[in-house]
Amino acid sequence: MKQVLYIIILLFFGTVAFAQKRRVPAKKAGAAVAVSPVAVAPVIADTVAAAKPLKKVKIKTPPKDGFFARKDVDSSVMVPFADVREEDVFYSKRVWREIDLRDTINSVLKSENSKLIDIIMEAVANEELTVYSPKDTTQGKLLEDNDSFRIAMTAQEALMSARGTSEGEPDANGKIGAPTLRRLRPDEFMKYRIKEDWIFDIKRSVFEPRIVGIAPMKMVEGNWQPVFWIYYDEARPLLSKSKLTNPGNDASVLTYDDFFVRRLFASNIVKETNPANKTIIEILNQTDPKDPRKLYESERIKKGIADYEQSLWEY
Repeated sequence: MKQVLYIIILLFFGTVAFAQKRRVPAKKAGAAVAVSPVAVAPVIADTVAAAKPLKKVKIKTPPKDGFFARKDVDSSVMVPFADVREEDVFYSKRVWREIDLRDTINSVLKSENSKLIDIIMEAVANEELTVYSPKDTTQGKLLEDNDSFRIAMTAQEALMSARGTSEGEPDANGKIGAPTLRRLRPDEFMKYRIKEDWIFDIKRSVFEPRIVGIAPMKMVEGNWQPVFWIYYDEARPLLSKSKLTNPGNDASVLTYDDFFVRRLFASNIVKETNPANKTIIEILNQTDPKDPRKLYESERIKKGIADYEQSLWEY
């Protein structure tokens, strides 16, 4: 029994000694290290790939720029005005307002990415809108602020009125050529005039304003004058397709039509219906533009409209 145990111990130590002889000896300092060709392959592949220009990958579906997919404004989102019959109008008041783009509230109409004047002028040049003259020359007179929508202008006449003209270049004989259109300068159009009616519809029991027309204005000989008039109902489909930057809420998509219909602008009344058909400045015979009387008169007219609306309801 002891002999068997001795034999097993000898076999165990013999196996251990043979295994130690089979170990790989340690590398000497400075000896070259063999590198597997498999480890080199990725490095060579990356170098070749970096040398070749990257091909543009066609994106089938562009990624969302934000937390939701923005869509273009469709004209179908325009809310149509309710039909109003003449016999249902119990009260009507016509006023003219001026929207000054130098006011912070109205400055969105002249933002770099979307200027209202650019949208209007592009539509006029493409004959998408009918433009009406601000002057009445039918009787040989020159009356400013004619907003009756009776004298239509051609697209060329509207462009000349808005952009102005410059003298043509002289030819070889010294003859001056036909006048040429100047470049459009959006910074010249810092005001808009709107013509609107405040009506009380007894059928719907609603007291609301209806914008009739809008006119861009520019400085002419020291006075702000409308260059042409546009019928607002005709311009609504165009304005409802154009986005407006909403500084208050990025999630709210506004259009230019929303800006006017929702009364998001600040304005001053410059005229109301009167027998002499004169503006507030003409009635006051005002020459000083800083005279506060025109603002007092504007606020008086606003208060008169608000007081009438307040008197319609009983508590």
